[in-house]
Amino acid sequence: MKTEILKIDRENIDTDAIKKAANFIKSGQLVAFPTETVYGLGADGLNDEACRKIFKAKGRPIDNPLILHISHISMLDNLVEEITDKHRKLFELWPGPMTLIFKKSDLIPDAVTAGGDTVAIRFPSDQIARALITEADTPIAAPSANISGRPSPTKARDVYQDMDGIIPVIIDGGESNIGIESTVIDLSGDEPIILRPGFYTYEFLKDILSDMRLDDSLVDSSKIPKSPGQKYKHYAPKAKLRVFIGEDVPTHLLSEAEKYKSDGKKVGILAFEEDKEKFNSYPYISLGSRKDLSTMSHVLFSSLREMDRLGVDLILAEGVKEKHLGKSIMNRMKKAAANDVNFI
Repeated sequence: MKTEILKIDRENIDTDAIKKAANFIKSGQLVAFPTETVYGLGADGLNDEACRKIFKAKGRPIDNPLILHISHISMLDNLVEEITDKHRKLFELWPGPMTLIFKKSDLIPDAVTAGGDTVAIRFPSDQIARALITEADTPIAAPSANISGRPSPTKARDVYQDMDGIIPVIIDGGESNIGIESTVIDLSGDEPIILRPGFYTYEFLKDILSDMRLDDSLVDSSKIPKSPGQKYKHYAPKAKLRVFIGEDVPTHLLSEAEKYKSDGKKVGILAFEEDKEKFNSYPYISLGSRKDLSTMSHVLFSSLREMDRLGVDLILAEGVKEKHLGKSIMNRMKKAAANDVNFI
């Protein structure tokens, strides 16, 4: 299969290109498309057979449910069993990087829910994503557009690296703005539970719904995650990743780098902009400033992929405290590093 790339400008959307991509969705095929978080691998969310193609293309475990993407809040009515006034308090954050889980309607195919009785819904803010959903005239099921276990793609070239020859079309809409996936909140029970931290943090969300809480597994790593997808390996670069948190981390990174270098390893460094001059002897990518973690969120996945392109054997990275956006970032870094997180 030849994979075609359709370049679309978010500020001047090519309606013919959108129609072309939407026709692939309508015919039961897969399309990779940009969102504000990461690129998604989309199929007609009401077509069971089409949704199953996502699992095959990604090598995704079949018990890991998909997220349905909508382009208007009115699309919810046919997809979920009930919407309460409490649920609606969170709607003010839509469109945006938040996924809500509801009891599903009978329209939802089993491939989307992994046979469960709930469905995850997201209303993205990205203009291209919404235009594609509207033109396809169906909710689009879409996980991240990468081979399962790899870092999520935030650029079309990252999608192409994993999906060339596997899917017919990739929409290139430029770089994703946020860089980590949406916050996932389960609204199917008596209390709202954050299953996956994201751009919208626990501290922020608790101000909207006072009974908001974190899934037990996000507080105690020995607990089994409620969300099936959270138990699998995610975000891992080909190189081994080690993460360090604490005082004077840059000095420790240099010491570790010298040790591995003496053993013949090619070492890459992910650290903050304030310390970049310390790492002139190594492949280095800035995580932005310690004072603004939004840059770290934005570049994390693309930096892991870039280190692989640079051919390093080992990535040494500076982590952050698990507060606010830092908790969402460390959720990804821990998984990418297979929990090789060191406190110094």
